[in-house]
Amino acid sequence: MFYRSASSILDRQQHQQQDLLSSSTLMSTETLQNPNPKISAYYQTRAAHHGVITSDWLAQSQAAVGQDPGALPLDSPVPPRGDSGKQFSVIDEFNYWRKQPDLAEAVAAIRALASVMRSSEATTMMELEIELKKASDSLKSWDTTSISLTAGCDLFLRYVTRTSALEYEEFSSAKSRLIERADKFGEISLKARKIIAMLSQDFIFDGCTIMVHGFSRVVLEVLKLAAQSKKQFRVLCTEGRPDRTGLLLSNELAKVDVPVKLLIDSAAAYSMDEVDMVLVGADGVVESGGIINMMGTYQIALVAHSMNKPVYVAAESYKFARLYPLDQKDMVPALRPIDFGVPIPSKVEVETSARDYTPPQYLTLLFTDLGVLTPSVVSDELIQLYL
Repeated sequence: MFYRSASSILDRQQHQQQDLLSSSTLMSTETLQNPNPKISAYYQTRAAHHGVITSDWLAQSQAAVGQDPGALPLDSPVPPRGDSGKQFSVIDEFNYWRKQPDLAEAVAAIRALASVMRSSEATTMMELEIELKKASDSLKSWDTTSISLTAGCDLFLRYVTRTSALEYEEFSSAKSRLIERADKFGEISLKARKIIAMLSQDFIFDGCTIMVHGFSRVVLEVLKLAAQSKKQFRVLCTEGRPDRTGLLLSNELAKVDVPVKLLIDSAAAYSMDEVDMVLVGADGVVESGGIINMMGTYQIALVAHSMNKPVYVAAESYKFARLYPLDQKDMVPALRPIDFGVPIPSKVEVETSARDYTPPQYLTLLFTDLGVLTPSVVSDELIQLYL
């Protein structure tokens, strides 16, 4: 049915639009918001808050995970932050929502863009769309390496503006319609994690052993729901060096009485014969049906594939990105600080890449809020999402 990829169709549309932000403006914004552009802003934040695992930090994280990210409804007035006379800033709005417990970065961006529409003083549809495009570009420049942030902003613009609002004679009516669609998209994105958890339950059976890698909030939701459903299973959790995200995940699973075995990352192949399935999250799902995720995902998928173990991916639809990497180096690098605990001579080169690309042939199924998908149909879903 589809003879062109999502990229080719969207590239044709993008050629019809002018870039609304000059490169100098984007560069200054990125420098202002991300003081060290060589290191991903996401990993700078993680290094600042999660670099050292302590009992106090773990206790705070445990308390945070238990809170409801939807405590503040999408249409609720935003609490005052600073000077009430200060001009609205989409970055400030984004940072406010980003600090909400257990709220994904892309969802924070979606809520920030919805606030842009509410605070807009535009008087025409063209002005409003230009304002949204500028806000979206500012958010994407906050961390140019974040796949989910870029994909979330792009999907928001496509979903909100793909409407019959232009048929309204009055701009106020059209704007209300757009805000309604923005809120709807925000609600869908917020509920995506719970939908994925429900859809994936049929694949978790009593007595199974699941290997997980890194800390993924959607994977945690899947496993917590399975535990609440009284399913008997155990989890092999890799450590997740260098930021030790696996330690946090194992701690959260232990709280709901899930049997957990903690592994060093290099023990994945050694322990694979105990495993019935591998379950990982994703930073982004690309057009080929492959995923970009935390470093080490690719090698775990390779080992699992060689031993005929299914590899499942849990990923929200706002992480579907218009990317088509051909190899590990064919994507914007996301770097992170690494501390080995001992002095490293300056002559020694250190690999600081934070993520790798897992091709679709090593993945079995993707659990998404759009349904349970095979990697081969991801391109079709991207077309439906973006057009």
